Parts: sequence; structure tokens; C-alpha cells
Amino acid sequence: MKRLSLLIVLCTSFLISKSQAYWQQQVNFKIAVSLNDTANTLDAFETMEYTNNSPDTLNYIWIHLWPNAFKNDKTAFTDQQLENGRTDFYFSNPEDRGYINRLNFKVNGLSARLDDHPQYIDIAKLILPVLLLPKHTITITTPFHEKIPYNFSRGGHVGQSYQITQWYPKPAVYDKSGWHPIPYLDQGEFYSEFGNYEVQITLPNNYVVAATGELQNNEEKKWLADRKISFALSSHHQDENLRANRKSNSTQSAKILSSRESKTLTFKQDNIHDFAWFADKSYVMDHDTLQLPSKRVIDVYSFYPPSSMAWKKSTQFIKDAVRARSSWLGEYPYNVVKAWETKMGFAGGMEYPTITSISPGLAEKDLDETLEHEVGHNWFYGALATNERDHPWMDEGMNTYFDLRYNKMKYGTSSLVNIKTKSSFIANRFPDNAEDLLYRTIIKLKKDQPIETTSQKFSEINYGLIAYYKTARWMQYLEKQIGTSVFDHAMQEYYTKWKFKHPTPADFQKVVSDLAGKDVEPIFNMINSKGSIEPPQPRSAKLTAFVSFKNTDKYRYTFLSPAIGYNHYDKLMIGGLVHNFTLPPDNFQYIISALYGTGSKKLNAIGRLQYTKRSYGLIQKAEFSLSGESFSMDEFTDSVGNKTDLRFRKIVPAIKVTFNNKDARSTIANSIQWKTFLLREQGLLFNYDSVRQIYNITFPESNTYLNQLKFVSENHRELYPYQTELMAEQSTDFVKLTLNSNYFFNYHKGGGMSVRLFAGKFLYLGDKTFTKQFATDRYHLNMTGANGYEDYTYSNYFIGRNEFQGYQSQQIMIRDGGFKVRTDQLSAKVGKTDDWLAALNLKSTVPKNINPLSVLPFKIPFTLFFDVGTYAEAWQKNSSTGRFIYDGGIQLSILHDFINIYIPVIYSKVYSNYFKSTISQNRFWKNIAFSIDIQKFNQVKINHQPIL
Repeated sequence: MKRLSLLIVLCTSFLISKSQAYWQQQVNFKIAVSLNDTANTLDAFETMEYTNNSPDTLNYIWIHLWPNAFKNDKTAFTDQQLENGRTDFYFSNPEDRGYINRLNFKVNGLSARLDDHPQYIDIAKLILPVLLLPKHTITITTPFHEKIPYNFSRGGHVGQSYQITQWYPKPAVYDKSGWHPIPYLDQGEFYSEFGNYEVQITLPNNYVVAATGELQNNEEKKWLADRKISFALSSHHQDENLRANRKSNSTQSAKILSSRESKTLTFKQDNIHDFAWFADKSYVMDHDTLQLPSKRVIDVYSFYPPSSMAWKKSTQFIKDAVRARSSWLGEYPYNVVKAWETKMGFAGGMEYPTITSISPGLAEKDLDETLEHEVGHNWFYGALATNERDHPWMDEGMNTYFDLRYNKMKYGTSSLVNIKTKSSFIANRFPDNAEDLLYRTIIKLKKDQPIETTSQKFSEINYGLIAYYKTARWMQYLEKQIGTSVFDHAMQEYYTKWKFKHPTPADFQKVVSDLAGKDVEPIFNMINSKGSIEPPQPRSAKLTAFVSFKNTDKYRYTFLSPAIGYNHYDKLMIGGLVHNFTLPPDNFQYIISALYGTGSKKLNAIGRLQYTKRSYGLIQKAEFSLSGESFSMDEFTDSVGNKTDLRFRKIVPAIKVTFNNKDARSTIANSIQWKTFLLREQGLLFNYDSVRQIYNITFPESNTYLNQLKFVSENHRELYPYQTELMAEQSTDFVKLTLNSNYFFNYHKGGGMSVRLFAGKFLYLGDKTFTKQFATDRYHLNMTGANGYEDYTYSNYFIGRNEFQGYQSQQIMIRDGGFKVRTDQLSAKVGKTDDWLAALNLKSTVPKNINPLSVLPFKIPFTLFFDVGTYAEAWQKNSSTGRFIYDGGIQLSILHDFINIYIPVIYSKVYSNYFKSTISQNRFWKNIAFSIDIQKFNQVKINHQPIL
């Protein structure tokens, strides 16, 4: 029995070890495809040889049908684009969308059923008519038809320029973790099975074509070479002898292809997991060769429009990239490497086996860096085919590490993103590496995510800053900890061991651990953590002018700069400003400005001190601030011409708490804020001296306070954003409750309609008396355009805060009912109440084809507004206004709604009667109102999230 037990144990151990041995499926493809460049369609027939190398018996295979991601606006691709702030596909025309259909799957000649995925229209389940046993192979065939979409993301067409990517039915990966059916995403790449490909492409014979793998048609190679010569001759006016020598070869090649209306090109490549091809009638090709260390010679190609001057050196850039990566990692695995310039829905590049596509318009150095990155993907993604959807850092981040190394070797800097400017003033204030600045900023704001985060869970900005850049920094840290020679050996071993396979993070860690000779577990644990790779270093204080974002990891800046301002009472104000606002933001921030008023001859001041505590917990940010200001806000001139400026001062302690969102991609933000406004205002008082029979004029100062509690919930999403604000205000004798809700409806052709709903209730503390009514007048709910006097917290900028004549009197602020008409000359303004008020405000953009301002050489946003509302007094018997009042007209917005001009065109009779009784001349011009919303510049945002 002991011997039998031992035998059972040994057999069990053997079986377990066998089951844990690495395996991967093999899928070989043969595809014949034809392009219809009139209808922008593909018709194809596909044959797949699927070998089941797993220990499992399969009865179905998940199939990716990624062209269906562009079929309608209800796909995972569309949802993600909207989350990332893009609406171009969502609002695209039907003719610009795409799909795949006419599928008829057969397995070993037997018809096979295709079931829809329960969630994604670009994934389907192929039900096998026969079981696929381990170590067995089946043949899967299907025709398919594709409507090629406009290139919104990686692939499609732009006119008759074609970028054919993610275009054919392809099985999902089946590995030790099971099936990996994944929908097409713009942010988030791919995971596919290795195989051998043979693709035949039929298209009109005047197209230049580049594709994955090696071209099998020698006459096509000759035609491409002669085509380049012809372009060179026509462009540079070579001498007639050279022209004559080349003419016969060019003519002969042209005859071969012009003798038929179409051509069929064949491309072959083994050990790849994707196939892409590109076609354009206007392109030229550059060709070169490169000898690798093993003496193997590979072909290097680049394809681009003849006008793309930066691409003249493109083959040299590609060769530099291949040499560098081959020396650092291991020899380039294929016999051909290509690059194609094309529009593809975003700036940058996209990798495919042996070929990459690059966005146009890059300067020479940018092109070199982009080509190096994309060519580098032949190692990370091409040969080392990790699951990019789940572990994007293993592809993009590792690749970026070698980008930094390449830039250091070739250009003497590891910077990837630079601020390009001809101004030395700006250049001296921006960092050498802008990406590093943003990386440090996002970490300081505690909005970063761990390196080991799936593609679809990264926020848009973190996908670049964490999956790419932070991973590269982590790789540098790993190199520093184990030594460069050991690190290089580990990377070479990793490449050699896992080439043409699907390595995981654990596989990479094991290679490093085996060679490092030390415990690397703590280093690898860092990929699951938030925060900086290395702790911040001490910074020294530095005084400089204006502002600077340069070397903020070394210096704690204090900035000095001149400052100017203006209002009607102080006139031009000249002074200075001291602050420490930069990136990343310090926990303690301050800005203080002193301004001398040339009109008032008084010293004015404005400032804010703020301490911010941030965390990854429930409370994302807690801000404790103290702000204050002092300016002139009115003036009085007596009978003998003596002018006195009336002033205000305010001090505002505040606390604001912003709550975290568990989903880093969420555009929802919730906050609660408490402010106490401590105000000291200078007034004007006339006292009659009956003995001396004269009026004494004094300027008494009064102290008031206002407590304000505000809850804000907002969604900064690109489609139908909204904001809701609940606010309670309390001061002596009253409480004011308001609801302010804004919603934006996007239009299909751009622009949209904003809808604002306001409701308010004014409550007296204690009995309502005439004295209380008079004292609280400026706080009452208002349906008429609110003036500077009604800005009781002094939170808005007014040119002439208390003016009732001239253009300054036409300035309003949007408050309460949000109306744009003004009735300031009345003792009781139209639509003003100390009870309740409700209003609806609409603002709509105007289509370009009917916008009269569209003919101007510069853009002025032209919108239409309409306001309607009601209030308590309107429902009383014999109301003078009727139950509902309204106004409407034209709004011109300048500098992104910083300045808004309102031209009322229609309004209720009560407003019309007021205008007729108070404005005798220039009624149209005097009815125009404007607002200056300077507070809209108080936030800088990253990915819809406030920074400061």
C-alpha cells in the first residue's frame, strides 16, 4: 500500500506539473480581400486553421468582429470616447460609420452557429458543430463584407486613403485564465493569438500599398521603386541624360500594371498576431536595408506623401530604432520593417507587426521619437505579446523606458514631451520635460492610479502618465536597484524566453528575480500602489518673476510680478503681486496683491491664503482658506466739488470638501463648502442740523456678515453635462434658500442648448417688518438683471459697481432668475420678491448656415437666450405683471464666456412699459446689458478635474 500511495503521489505531481506547463493556441490565417474604393467597402474570404494546444476540450470560440464597434452609438468604443470627451463619432453621419456582415461560418465544412454576445455587438460566440479536442486542429471559413468607416480611431478611410486595421474576424485568446473576449476600445489595445498569415489584397492598380509582412510580388516592388524615381525627377528637375536613362525602366514597369485595371498583392508573415494594411494613390516609398549583428539583412520601408519633408530621413530613423532595440533586447525578429504616414483619428502612432502608422505633421525630431516608439513595439506587443488590455504597462510602459534611453543616447535628454516655443522668456519658465511635470502633478493631486491597472479603468490622463511614463520611471528605478548590467541581462533573457508568447507580470518578475540575486518583491509590489516611485527630495527656496514651471522638483518658488487693475472709482490701479502658484501645487498656497488707485489715491488689496489636504480616501480634497479684499465701490461729490470714495473690506474664512469618486474615469464631482463673509462697508449719511440749518454729511461704516453653505453636484461629461447647486445663506434677520440646476443638451451638428432651472425661497427670522424688508432689500430674490449693489458678497467684478448712468450701469450678473433686462430705476424692481421665485433660462447656439456673424474672419459665439419666470407676488390678486414674465434676445460671448453681451429683443409688457417711461432716447443701446465673469478663470482643469 505504501508503494501504491507513493506512486499515486508521483503521478499526481507529474500531472499537476504538466497541467501548469505553458501553452498557447495557434491560429493560421489565409485571407483574400478586395477593396471597392467607390463604396469604401471590403469583400473577403477568410480561412483559419485553429489548433487547440490547451488541455481543454472546446465547444465554442469567441470571435472578435471589431468593425462593428463603428456600427452605431451604443458600443463600448462609443461609450469610452464620450467618457474621454470626444463626440465626433457619436454625432457622425451614417455614411461615415462602418460594420461587418455577410458572415457564414463553417467548421471543417459544417455550418456553425454564431451567437451574439450579451453585451457587445463586436463580439460573437462561434458554436462548434464538433468538439475541438486537445492537440487537434479545425478549419474555420467565412466570407465577410465590411463597410469601412471614416477613420475615427486607428483604422478606416480618409477620402480614398485607406488604413485597414482590426478588420477581419479573429478569435479571442484562450489561455490558462480562460477566454478573453474584449470589445474594441480607443483607449486600450489588444490581445491576440499567434499564427502564420497569408493575405491577398486586390485593389485598383494605381494604389500604393504597404502591409504587415513580406510582399511576394516582385513587379510591384519594381513599380514602387520607379514611382519614387519619377517623383524625384519631376520634383528636382534632374538633367535630361538621367531622365532618359530612367524613362525606359519607368515606362516598362508602368505598362505591366496599366495593362490590367486591378492588381492582387500577396503578403506573408509567420509568428504574428495581427495584420494591417494601408493604401493610397498619392504616396511614394523609400527603401533601405539594414544588417543586424547576426549578419542578417532586413528591408526598411517608409511610405508617405511627397510633400512630407520630415519623412525624407524616415528610413534612417527606423534603422536607428532597430539597431538600438536589437542591441538592448535582442535581434529584430522579422525580415521587414515599415512605416506609413496617415491620419488615424488621433495624434501619434499605432503599431502592428512589422508596420506602424504615424500621424502627419510631425517635425523631424518628433517623427524620429514617434517612429522609435512605434518600431519598438515589434518587441513589446509584437514578439512579447502581453495582454495589453489587462496589463498595458507591460507594452506601453516598458516601451517608453527604452524611448527614454534612446533619447538620452541620441539627443542627450530623456525628455519625451517638450514645450516648443521661440520665446526664451517662455522657454525659461517651462520644464524640459513637460510629461514629468504632469506626472508629478497628478500624483500630488492624488488622482493617480497604480501601474497595474487595466486599460479601460485608467482615466484618460492616467493612461498616458501612469501606464506609459510612470512605468518607465519604475523601470529606471528597477535598473538602479539591481544594476544596469543585470537589468540589461534580465531584459534580454525575458525577450529570448518569451518571444512569440504571452508573458504575464509574474513571468517578467520571475526572470528578473532569478537574475537579480536579491529580493525584488518590494520593487514589484510598487506596481500595485499609488504615489511616487521615489520620495520627493528637499527643495530650496527661490525668488523669481511672474511664474515658472521649471525645476519645480528642486525649488519652492515665490513669484513677484507687477499687477494692474481698474474700476470706475479707483481708476487705473498699479501695484505688485506675490504668489506661489505653480505645478505641482503646494499644500499651502498664497496670492497677495497691493494696488494703488490713481483715481482714489488709496491703497487697495486682494489676497488669498489656502491650505489643502488631499487623500485617496472618501475626502479627496479639503481646502481651508482665508481671503480678503479692499477696494472703492462708490463715490460721492458734494456741492463744492469735494469727492469722497466709499470703500468696502471683506474677510472670508472658508472650508471646502471635495469627495472622491471610486471610479477614476467618472466625471462626477461632489463638494460641500462653508463660507462666512465678514463685510465692512462705508455708507453715506445726511443729518440735518436744525440749529445751524445745514446738512452734515458723514460716511459711517457698517459691519455685516453672511454665512453661506453650498452643496454642488456636477458631471463634466462631454455629452449632456449638468450641475446642481443647493445653497443656504443666513444673515441678520433672514435665511435664503436656492436651487440652481444647469443642464446642457448637445446638438448633432455641434453646439447645443443650455437649460437653467432656478428656485428660491426667502425666509425672515422672526416677524416680517418694514425695517427688515428695507434692510434686506439687496438679498431679495430677483428676476431683473442683478446690478453691483446686489452683489452682496462682492464676489463678482464690476467696473462701476454702484453706477446708474453710462455703460457701467449696464453691467449685470446672472443671479436668481437670470433675466437680462434691467429695471434699476424703479424703487421696487420688476420681478423682485422677498417670498419665493422660480425661473427657467434657455440659451441655444445658432447653426452656422443662419448665423450672420459667421462671415467674420474671427469667431464670435452667437447664441439666443430666453428667460421665463414667476414669483409669489405674481399670483396675488390684481398683480401688475401677470403670473409669468419673460425676456429673450441675442447673446454674444467673448473669450469663452468671459464677457457676455445681451441684446433683449422680446420681453413682457411690464418691461416694455418700464423702458418707455424711463428711457426716452437711444432705447435700443441702453437696453443692452453685459456681464464680466472673471471668476470663470479661477480653475485649471486636467481631464475634467480641477487642479487648484
